[in-house]
Amino acid sequence: MTYTFADLENKINMAINELDYEKEPNSLFQPISYILSLGGKRLRPILAYMSTNLFDDDVDKTASPAIALEIFHNFSLLHDDLMDKASIRRGHPTVHKKWNANTAVLSGDAMLIDAYKHIVKVPANVLPEVLEVFTTTAMEVCKGQQYDMDFEKRLDVKESEYIEMIRLKTAVLIAASMKIGAILGGASKKDAGKLYEFGINIGLAFQLKDDLLDVYGDQDNFGKQIGGDILSNKKTFLLIKALEITNKENNAILQKWITAQDFDSGAKINAVKKIYDELNLESLTYKLIKKYYLAGLNCLLEVNVTEDRKEELLTYTNNLMNREK
Repeated sequence: MTYTFADLENKINMAINELDYEKEPNSLFQPISYILSLGGKRLRPILAYMSTNLFDDDVDKTASPAIALEIFHNFSLLHDDLMDKASIRRGHPTVHKKWNANTAVLSGDAMLIDAYKHIVKVPANVLPEVLEVFTTTAMEVCKGQQYDMDFEKRLDVKESEYIEMIRLKTAVLIAASMKIGAILGGASKKDAGKLYEFGINIGLAFQLKDDLLDVYGDQDNFGKQIGGDILSNKKTFLLIKALEITNKENNAILQKWITAQDFDSGAKINAVKKIYDELNLESLTYKLIKKYYLAGLNCLLEVNVTEDRKEELLTYTNNLMNREK
Protein backbone atom coordinates (compact mmCIF):
# COMPACT_ATOMS: atom_id res chain seq x y z
CA MET A 1 0.00 0.00 0.00
CA THR A 2 1.02 3.61 -0.50
CA TYR A 3 0.82 5.78 2.60
CA THR A 4 -0.41 9.35 2.30
CA PHE A 5 1.45 12.38 3.59
CA ALA A 6 -1.17 12.66 6.36
CA ASP A 7 -0.59 9.02 7.39
CA LEU A 8 3.15 9.54 7.64
CA GLU A 9 2.90 12.90 9.36
CA ASN A 10 0.71 11.24 11.97
CA LYS A 11 3.25 8.45 12.43
CA ILE A 12 6.16 10.79 13.07
CA ASN A 13 4.14 13.12 15.30
CA MET A 14 3.00 10.19 17.44
CA ALA A 15 6.58 8.92 17.67
CA ILE A 16 7.88 12.37 18.69
CA ASN A 17 5.11 12.76 21.27
CA GLU A 18 5.99 9.39 22.79
CA LEU A 19 9.67 10.27 23.31
CA ASP A 20 10.38 9.97 27.00
CA TYR A 21 13.21 12.24 28.04
CA GLU A 22 14.83 12.07 31.44
CA LYS A 23 13.36 14.34 34.08
CA GLU A 24 16.64 15.64 35.51
CA PRO A 25 18.24 17.98 34.94
CA ASN A 26 15.05 19.62 33.72
CA SER A 27 17.06 22.56 32.35
CA LEU A 28 18.75 20.20 29.88
CA PHE A 29 15.76 18.18 28.67
CA GLN A 30 12.88 20.66 28.80
CA PRO A 31 14.25 22.75 25.88
CA ILE A 32 14.47 19.55 23.79
CA SER A 33 10.84 18.70 24.45
CA TYR A 34 9.93 22.33 23.77
CA ILE A 35 11.53 22.59 20.32
CA LEU A 36 10.18 19.19 19.23
CA SER A 37 6.68 20.10 20.44
CA LEU A 38 6.55 23.15 18.14
CA GLY A 39 5.85 20.90 15.18
CA GLY A 40 7.29 22.05 11.90
CA LYS A 41 6.98 20.34 8.55
CA ARG A 42 8.55 17.02 9.66
CA LEU A 43 9.92 17.09 6.12
CA ARG A 44 12.93 14.84 6.60
CA PRO A 45 11.25 11.94 8.43
CA ILE A 46 8.27 12.07 6.07
CA LEU A 47 10.61 11.82 3.07
CA ALA A 48 12.44 8.92 4.73
CA TYR A 49 9.12 7.10 5.17
CA MET A 50 8.06 7.90 1.60
CA SER A 51 11.34 6.56 0.23
CA THR A 52 10.90 3.30 2.09
CA ASN A 53 7.31 3.10 0.88
CA LEU A 54 8.43 3.31 -2.75
CA PHE A 55 9.89 -0.19 -2.34
CA ASP A 56 8.14 -1.74 0.67
CA ASP A 57 4.70 -1.60 2.33
CA ASP A 58 6.27 -1.93 5.78
CA VAL A 59 7.31 1.63 6.59
CA ASP A 60 7.46 1.07 10.36
CA LYS A 61 10.99 -0.26 9.95
CA THR A 62 11.94 3.38 9.24
CA ALA A 63 10.50 4.72 12.51
CA SER A 64 13.77 4.96 14.46
CA PRO A 65 15.86 6.63 11.73
CA ALA A 66 12.94 8.95 10.98
CA ILE A 67 12.99 10.09 14.61
CA ALA A 68 16.77 10.45 14.45
CA LEU A 69 16.55 12.66 11.36
CA GLU A 70 13.96 14.93 12.98
CA ILE A 71 15.95 15.23 16.21
CA PHE A 72 19.15 15.97 14.28
CA HIS A 73 17.40 18.64 12.22
CA ASN A 74 16.06 20.32 15.35
CA PHE A 75 19.47 20.10 17.03
CA SER A 76 20.89 22.07 14.11
CA LEU A 77 18.13 24.68 14.51
CA LEU A 78 19.01 25.31 18.17
CA HIS A 79 22.60 26.12 17.22
CA ASP A 80 21.67 27.88 13.98
CA ASP A 81 19.20 30.20 15.74
CA LEU A 82 21.80 31.04 18.36
CA MET A 83 24.47 31.88 15.78
CA ASP A 84 21.98 33.91 13.73
CA LYS A 85 20.62 35.64 16.86
CA ALA A 86 17.12 34.67 15.68
CA SER A 87 14.31 35.39 18.10
CA ILE A 88 11.42 33.44 16.53
CA ARG A 89 11.14 29.84 15.36
CA ARG A 90 7.80 28.41 14.21
CA GLY A 91 6.05 31.41 15.66
CA HIS A 92 7.53 30.91 19.16
CA PRO A 93 10.63 32.17 20.99
CA THR A 94 13.82 30.37 20.04
CA VAL A 95 15.48 28.27 22.75
CA HIS A 96 18.25 30.78 23.47
CA LYS A 97 15.63 33.51 23.87
CA LYS A 98 13.30 31.45 26.09
CA TRP A 99 16.22 30.14 28.17
CA ASN A 100 19.77 31.31 27.34
CA ALA A 101 22.68 30.73 24.97
CA ASN A 102 24.38 28.08 27.12
CA THR A 103 21.15 26.08 27.26
CA ALA A 104 20.79 26.20 23.47
CA VAL A 105 24.34 24.86 23.08
CA LEU A 106 24.12 22.06 25.64
CA SER A 107 20.56 20.94 24.88
CA GLY A 108 21.51 20.93 21.20
CA ASP A 109 24.51 18.73 21.96
CA ALA A 110 22.25 16.33 23.85
CA MET A 111 19.93 16.17 20.84
CA LEU A 112 22.81 15.18 18.57
CA ILE A 113 23.71 12.34 20.92
CA ASP A 114 20.06 11.31 21.08
CA ALA A 115 19.82 11.26 17.28
CA TYR A 116 22.61 8.66 17.17
CA LYS A 117 20.82 6.62 19.83
CA HIS A 118 17.88 6.27 17.44
CA ILE A 119 19.82 5.84 14.19
CA VAL A 120 21.68 2.76 15.50
CA LYS A 121 18.38 0.92 15.99
CA VAL A 122 18.21 0.07 12.27
CA PRO A 123 18.66 -3.62 11.35
CA ALA A 124 22.25 -4.81 11.73
CA ASN A 125 22.61 -5.72 8.04
CA VAL A 126 22.14 -2.09 6.94
CA LEU A 127 23.63 -0.34 9.98
CA PRO A 128 27.11 0.34 8.50
CA GLU A 129 25.62 1.85 5.34
CA VAL A 130 23.04 3.95 7.21
CA LEU A 131 25.65 5.17 9.71
CA GLU A 132 27.99 6.16 6.88
CA VAL A 133 25.27 8.24 5.22
CA PHE A 134 24.16 9.83 8.50
CA THR A 135 27.64 10.64 9.81
CA THR A 136 28.88 12.03 6.49
CA THR A 137 25.76 14.18 6.29
CA ALA A 138 26.17 15.45 9.86
CA MET A 139 29.66 16.73 9.06
CA GLU A 140 28.48 18.27 5.79
CA VAL A 141 25.75 20.21 7.62
CA CYS A 142 28.43 21.66 9.93
CA LYS A 143 30.51 22.65 6.90
CA GLY A 144 27.50 24.36 5.36
CA GLN A 145 26.79 26.33 8.52
CA GLN A 146 30.42 27.46 8.69
CA TYR A 147 30.30 28.66 5.07
CA ASP A 148 27.08 30.51 5.88
CA MET A 149 28.79 32.34 8.75
CA ASP A 150 31.94 33.01 6.72
CA PHE A 151 29.86 34.56 3.94
CA GLU A 152 28.41 37.15 6.34
CA LYS A 153 31.80 38.89 6.34
CA ARG A 154 32.15 38.90 2.54
CA LEU A 155 30.68 41.05 -0.22
CA ASP A 156 32.08 38.96 -3.07
CA VAL A 157 30.21 35.67 -2.57
CA LYS A 158 29.45 34.06 -5.92
CA GLU A 159 26.21 32.31 -6.83
CA SER A 160 28.08 29.00 -7.19
CA GLU A 161 29.46 29.36 -3.64
CA TYR A 162 25.98 30.05 -2.32
CA ILE A 163 24.56 26.97 -4.05
CA GLU A 164 27.31 24.82 -2.56
CA MET A 165 26.63 26.29 0.88
CA ILE A 166 22.91 25.51 0.81
CA ARG A 167 23.64 22.08 -0.67
CA LEU A 168 25.65 21.32 2.46
CA LYS A 169 23.55 23.18 5.01
CA THR A 170 20.10 22.07 3.83
CA ALA A 171 19.98 19.77 0.81
CA VAL A 172 22.24 16.95 2.02
CA LEU A 173 20.04 16.18 5.04
CA ILE A 174 16.96 16.00 2.82
CA ALA A 175 18.87 13.77 0.39
CA ALA A 176 20.21 11.59 3.21
CA SER A 177 16.68 11.14 4.56
CA MET A 178 15.59 9.78 1.20
CA LYS A 179 18.63 7.54 0.81
CA ILE A 180 18.29 6.08 4.32
CA GLY A 181 14.61 5.42 3.69
CA ALA A 182 15.45 3.74 0.39
CA ILE A 183 18.12 1.55 2.00
CA LEU A 184 15.62 0.37 4.61
CA GLY A 185 13.11 -0.33 1.85
CA GLY A 186 15.57 -2.64 0.10
CA ALA A 187 16.29 -0.37 -2.87
CA SER A 188 19.16 -1.08 -5.24
CA LYS A 189 22.25 1.11 -4.91
CA LYS A 190 21.31 2.78 -8.19
CA ASP A 191 17.78 3.64 -7.02
CA ALA A 192 19.03 4.82 -3.61
CA GLY A 193 21.54 7.02 -5.41
CA LYS A 194 18.89 8.49 -7.70
CA LEU A 195 16.70 9.29 -4.71
CA TYR A 196 19.69 10.99 -3.08
CA GLU A 197 20.12 13.14 -6.21
CA PHE A 198 16.39 13.85 -6.19
CA GLY A 199 16.72 14.97 -2.57
CA ILE A 200 19.66 17.26 -3.35
CA ASN A 201 17.75 19.06 -6.08
CA ILE A 202 14.55 19.29 -4.05
CA GLY A 203 16.61 20.51 -1.10
CA LEU A 204 18.18 23.30 -3.17
CA ALA A 205 14.76 24.36 -4.44
CA PHE A 206 13.38 24.16 -0.90
CA GLN A 207 16.07 26.46 0.53
CA LEU A 208 15.69 28.95 -2.31
CA LYS A 209 11.96 29.08 -1.56
CA ASP A 210 12.77 29.57 2.13
CA ASP A 211 15.04 32.51 1.26
CA LEU A 212 12.29 33.96 -0.88
CA LEU A 213 9.69 33.62 1.86
CA ASP A 214 12.05 35.36 4.28
CA VAL A 215 11.63 38.49 2.15
CA TYR A 216 8.18 38.11 0.58
CA GLY A 217 6.34 35.78 2.98
CA ASP A 218 3.70 36.52 5.56
CA GLN A 219 5.17 36.41 9.07
CA ASP A 220 2.10 34.76 10.59
CA ASN A 221 2.37 31.92 8.05
CA PHE A 222 6.15 31.78 7.81
CA GLY A 223 6.74 31.43 11.55
CA LYS A 224 9.95 33.49 11.51
CA GLN A 225 10.68 37.20 11.37
CA ILE A 226 10.26 38.50 7.83
CA GLY A 227 13.45 40.18 6.69
CA GLY A 228 15.61 38.26 9.14
CA ASP A 229 18.12 37.34 6.41
CA ILE A 230 18.36 40.99 5.39
CA LEU A 231 18.99 42.13 8.96
CA SER A 232 21.74 39.54 9.49
CA ASN A 233 23.34 40.17 6.06
CA LYS A 234 22.80 36.58 4.94
CA LYS A 235 24.27 36.04 1.50
CA THR A 236 21.14 34.58 -0.03
CA PHE A 237 20.63 34.22 -3.75
CA LEU A 238 18.65 37.48 -3.72
CA LEU A 239 21.40 39.55 -2.12
CA ILE A 240 24.17 37.95 -4.16
CA LYS A 241 22.25 38.58 -7.39
CA ALA A 242 21.40 42.13 -6.35
CA LEU A 243 25.07 42.97 -5.71
CA GLU A 244 25.96 41.39 -9.06
CA ILE A 245 23.43 43.04 -11.39
CA THR A 246 22.34 46.31 -9.81
CA ASN A 247 23.69 49.72 -10.80
CA LYS A 248 26.45 51.54 -8.91
CA GLU A 249 24.01 53.69 -6.96
CA ASN A 250 21.98 50.78 -5.61
CA ASN A 251 25.13 48.73 -5.06
CA ALA A 252 26.42 51.50 -2.82
CA ILE A 253 23.11 51.57 -0.95
CA LEU A 254 23.26 47.81 -0.38
CA GLN A 255 26.83 47.97 0.85
CA LYS A 256 25.96 50.85 3.18
CA TRP A 257 23.22 48.78 4.82
CA ILE A 258 25.40 45.66 4.97
CA THR A 259 28.22 47.48 6.77
CA ALA A 260 26.01 49.68 9.01
CA GLN A 261 26.41 49.04 12.72
CA ASP A 262 23.46 51.02 14.04
CA PHE A 263 20.30 51.08 11.95
CA ASP A 264 16.52 51.01 12.07
CA SER A 265 15.46 47.42 11.30
CA GLY A 266 12.34 48.39 9.36
CA ALA A 267 14.21 50.96 7.30
CA LYS A 268 16.91 48.44 6.35
CA ILE A 269 14.39 45.77 5.33
CA ASN A 270 12.36 48.24 3.27
CA ALA A 271 15.40 49.73 1.53
CA VAL A 272 16.86 46.36 0.54
CA LYS A 273 13.49 44.93 -0.47
CA LYS A 274 12.89 47.98 -2.71
CA ILE A 275 16.07 47.17 -4.64
CA TYR A 276 15.04 43.51 -4.89
CA ASP A 277 11.69 44.63 -6.32
CA GLU A 278 13.33 46.91 -8.88
CA LEU A 279 15.53 44.03 -10.06
CA ASN A 280 12.60 41.59 -10.25
CA LEU A 281 14.51 39.19 -8.02
CA GLU A 282 11.39 37.40 -6.88
CA SER A 283 10.82 36.19 -10.44
CA LEU A 284 14.51 35.30 -10.95
CA THR A 285 14.48 33.22 -7.78
CA TYR A 286 11.36 31.37 -8.86
CA LYS A 287 13.10 30.49 -12.14
CA LEU A 288 16.01 28.97 -10.25
CA ILE A 289 13.63 27.07 -7.96
CA LYS A 290 11.93 25.61 -11.03
CA LYS A 291 15.29 24.61 -12.52
CA TYR A 292 16.24 22.49 -9.49
CA TYR A 293 12.74 21.13 -9.04
CA LEU A 294 12.66 19.86 -12.63
CA ALA A 295 16.15 18.39 -12.24
CA GLY A 296 14.85 16.52 -9.20
CA LEU A 297 11.86 15.19 -11.12
CA ASN A 298 14.21 13.84 -13.81
CA CYS A 299 16.10 11.90 -11.13
CA LEU A 300 12.88 10.48 -9.72
CA LEU A 301 11.84 9.43 -13.22
CA GLU A 302 14.82 7.04 -13.28
CA VAL A 303 13.91 5.30 -10.03
CA ASN A 304 12.82 1.78 -10.93
CA VAL A 305 9.37 1.55 -9.32
CA THR A 306 5.93 1.87 -10.86
CA GLU A 307 4.61 5.37 -11.40
CA ASP A 308 1.67 4.87 -9.05
CA ARG A 309 4.15 4.30 -6.18
CA LYS A 310 5.63 7.73 -6.89
CA GLU A 311 2.39 9.69 -6.94
CA GLU A 312 2.26 10.61 -3.25
CA LEU A 313 5.91 11.70 -3.25
CA LEU A 314 5.31 13.83 -6.34
CA THR A 315 2.26 15.48 -4.79
CA TYR A 316 4.12 16.14 -1.54
CA THR A 317 7.16 17.73 -3.16
CA ASN A 318 5.00 19.80 -5.48
CA ASN A 319 3.21 21.18 -2.42
CA LEU A 320 6.57 22.01 -0.85
CA MET A 321 7.52 24.09 -3.87
CA ASN A 322 4.25 26.02 -3.66
CA ARG A 323 4.16 26.47 0.12
CA GLU A 324 3.72 29.83 1.82
CA LYS A 325 5.40 28.85 5.08
